[in-house]
Amino acid sequence: MEHINHSSSAPRTRNDERERALLARVANQNRSAFEELYTGYHRRLTRFLMRLAPRYDIAEEVINDTFWIVWQKAGDFRGGSQVSTWIMGIAYRRALKALRALKPEAEMQPIATVSGTLLVDDPNEANSTESWVMDALTHLPAEQRMAIELAYYMGHSCEEIGAIMQCPVSTVKARMFHARQKLKQLLPRLAGEDDEGLT
Repeated sequence: MEHINHSSSAPRTRNDERERALLARVANQNRSAFEELYTGYHRRLTRFLMRLAPRYDIAEEVINDTFWIVWQKAGDFRGGSQVSTWIMGIAYRRALKALRALKPEAEMQPIATVSGTLLVDDPNEANSTESWVMDALTHLPAEQRMAIELAYYMGHSCEEIGAIMQCPVSTVKARMFHARQKLKQLLPRLAGEDDEGLT
């Protein structure tokens, strides 16, 4: 049974108000509202999940599982968090379950990249830099990797990530700290490997 997490404080935005209205309609089995919500989140979830799962079919399965739960549990949403936090929380738990079901060697395979948000002037350098960072991220434990993805690629605050991952903010900060420490060690090593391949 999927746990429904409600944070005690949820800042309202215009987009969140719109999504709350859609979710209320979904709770009444309104299919057009469900389709609008699904379409609005599909790209965002695909981008997130394709960084975490080694295959597109796994990402699609997680998205479908997530929205099956949204369809079933929309009426349980009480507004204690933003709708985006609630949906991302469901997706996170489904993704974590999918990752844990994979063989370790499969989980660590290179992940298909989707255009990210790294700000680099040269497009070729941007692609190279993103590939380099993405390679390093695959070496992190799943929960650390997800915390980094949610913060830096999805734009969630530590409080929102805590709600999504169902853990204290202090745990989120610890995961991000350890992830950054590991990335500092990994990135120079991976850069050296790339340089060796060019010689």
